[in-house]
Amino acid sequence: MNKPLTIRPIEQADRSAWEILWAGYNAFYERSGPTALAPQITQATWERFFDPAEPVFALVAQQAGQVVGLTHYLFHRSTSRIEPVCYLQDLFTAPEMRGHG
Repeated sequence: MNKPLTIRPIEQADRSAWEILWAGYNAFYERSGPTALAPQITQATWERFFDPAEPVFALVAQQAGQVVGLTHYLFHRSTSRIEPVCYLQDLFTAPEMRGHG
C-alpha cells in the first residue's frame, strides 16, 4: 500500500529538494547543459514564491517526509472572466513516484 501523499505550500526549507525536482523538470524540456536556464532565473523564481507582491505560487507533494513533486501556478486577468484565472505553469513528479495512481 502506498504511503499518504500531502500537498502543501512550499517552504524555505524545501529549497534543496525543490532544486532537484526543478532541475529534472527543466531537463525534461531540454533546458540543461548548454541550454540550461541561467542561475538568476532559478533564483528569481524561488524568491517569487515568498514575495507577497508576486502572484506566483508553488505547492509541493510530500510523502514520508520527502518532497516528491512540485507545481507552480499564478493568477492573471482574463478576457473571458471578471475574476483572475489560475494558470498552471509547471508540474513535475520525481520519476520513482510516477505510475502509482
